[in-house]
Amino acid sequence: MSAPGFPVTEGQASVRPSGLLDVLGVASVVLDAEGRIALWSPQAEELFGYPAQEALGKYAARIMVHEQHLDLVVKLFADVMVTGQSWAGAFPVRRKDGTTRLVEFRNMRLLDDHGEVYALGLCADRSTVRRVERDVALATSAITQSPIGLAVLDTDLRYVTVNPALERLNGIPAEDHIGRRISDVLPHLDADALEAAAQGVLETGRPLVDRLTIGRTPADPAEEHAWVISLYRLEDSAGTVLGVAGSVVDVTEQHRANVETEAARRRLALIADASARIGTTLELDRTARELAEVAVPELADVAAVDLLEAVVDGRRSSLGPAESAVIRALAVRADDAPEALLAADEPGQVARYGPDQLITECVRTGKPVLVAQVEEADLPRIAHSDEAAHLLARAGVHSYLAVPLIARGEVLGALDLKRSRNPLPFTEDDLLLARELAARAAVQIDNARWYQNARDTALTLQRSLLPSHPPVTGGLEVASRYQPAGATTEVGGDWFDVIPLEGGKTALVVGDVMGSGITAAATMGRLRTATNTLASLDLDPARLLEHLDRITESLDSSIATCVYAVHDPELRQCRIANAGHLPPARLREGHPPEFLDLPTGAPLGVGGVAFSTTTVDLEPGDRLVFYTDGLVETRQHPLDERLAALLSLLEGPDRPLEEVCDLLLRTLHQPDNSDDVALLIARVQKPD
Repeated sequence: MSAPGFPVTEGQASVRPSGLLDVLGVASVVLDAEGRIALWSPQAEELFGYPAQEALGKYAARIMVHEQHLDLVVKLFADVMVTGQSWAGAFPVRRKDGTTRLVEFRNMRLLDDHGEVYALGLCADRSTVRRVERDVALATSAITQSPIGLAVLDTDLRYVTVNPALERLNGIPAEDHIGRRISDVLPHLDADALEAAAQGVLETGRPLVDRLTIGRTPADPAEEHAWVISLYRLEDSAGTVLGVAGSVVDVTEQHRANVETEAARRRLALIADASARIGTTLELDRTARELAEVAVPELADVAAVDLLEAVVDGRRSSLGPAESAVIRALAVRADDAPEALLAADEPGQVARYGPDQLITECVRTGKPVLVAQVEEADLPRIAHSDEAAHLLARAGVHSYLAVPLIARGEVLGALDLKRSRNPLPFTEDDLLLARELAARAAVQIDNARWYQNARDTALTLQRSLLPSHPPVTGGLEVASRYQPAGATTEVGGDWFDVIPLEGGKTALVVGDVMGSGITAAATMGRLRTATNTLASLDLDPARLLEHLDRITESLDSSIATCVYAVHDPELRQCRIANAGHLPPARLREGHPPEFLDLPTGAPLGVGGVAFSTTTVDLEPGDRLVFYTDGLVETRQHPLDERLAALLSLLEGPDRPLEEVCDLLLRTLHQPDNSDDVALLIARVQKPD
């Protein structure tokens, strides 16, 4: 037995004593052969109430045993001394203060080096012993029966004990844990991080609570599981650090549910984002770019939007099993994947994909194509060329997904997705998300396609209704522009005309039919034809407008404004009549630009209103600027302010007419204007 306060040694290392004996308060009493007290420990003083000086040399039975138990105690003492057999039991002991305490005894015979016989009694309060036993039993039961995995690691972070629940979680028997570290037992977890965390708990005493760990164990090596681990430092009653205890709870199902919930939330957020970002305009290329930008990087590292060339041209397309697909790239987007970007078709490029290639299969069948794990043999079926396949391999493309763009039952093209930086392969959930994006985007792309086709058709029709005129006619140099509305596909009713007349004279016409669409275009065409016919009769401008007014009245309640002018180079004059149109501007050398002071007149189609002709002088070098209201009218500015801006732009030295046309359109015309613009500028030539 070592002296109090001094550790015993085990090998070369010091081991501090356990605190269990202190918890029990074990007392030591040594009796000689006569039953007198020879040794009396401090714990005996506390247990029985007698200081050592009062107990030593006294007969133990007389000071500790009630009279009714004296004979029994003497007999038990004699049996131990004679036979040498130990005795254990409990009986009531009388304390110095007269109270009785039930004490648990362990009695045994001792023999010293002189052959003298002694009796050693180890004593503890019975209630204390029972409490410790109960606590130990409860703790043992709680550990062994707990559904939570429990383990104790020593100060070297080696397993000391594990409960059955942890055996099942790890798939390893308890005996195969003992004496080994976490990294030895569970190499497929992030063991280094766990051991570092345990070391931190051991050194600081700060517990680690609910740390999420994901990995595989021998219990289920094919599937990843999730566990919540808590660690805390173990100490005895004296503060000696014994090691680290830990609890392990399998939260795999909860973790998977959380992951699925988060994935669903991200999908909904992406779909909502797509709804807001895709189709902001009716521009086909921009709509395709918006789809690609939504898909990267949330869904893929590389995204391409491709349409069948026949669809772009406005034709339906159906592919046979042996037919190639002619595809036009509309947009491509990559997230830090330059080589994969180089492998993609550039926007605007038309490529032919063979019958066995995956994008061809996608647009032919109208079904998605998913290659979760791309092998080297798959790359030629993904790329349009061997060089592109090589670039995809260098980029590390490992997963591929193509989803058809289908609108109104027609396959338009495909959304092409690749992953290179993202280590995860495309899954069925990704496929569902891609199909949702493609379905939403396809409608917008189809709308943009039809809009573009309709707009191209409208512009072709509009331009076919407008005249082509020589740059010089009847002593006039002329320049003109027609600018379609920026926000509509419909043809407008704006027109201009330059009509050669007999005698070297020239008629200049600018008009605007109210409204838009086919009706306005048809009315414009009829009025233009009528104007050309009436102009050949050399009518006075006012008289000509009267005829046009009656014609307009007969055209289903149509209304139009018009300025009609006839230039006579011999008289150096211009006769002008106005039917509700904005006044032309005149530019003369040495004078500021001005609007001609003309009677406004009523628009054509009102009926019953007389028109008047105004004669103005036009000298060589003078210019007339005719325009429709689409050039100057806006919703944000007063008309007077815009007309003043027009005159301001016309100031300054004489410039080429074509340059002036471009300047006026570039400066005054608003891109989102909902009205067309017709612009006609004429300059009187100087005689040769």
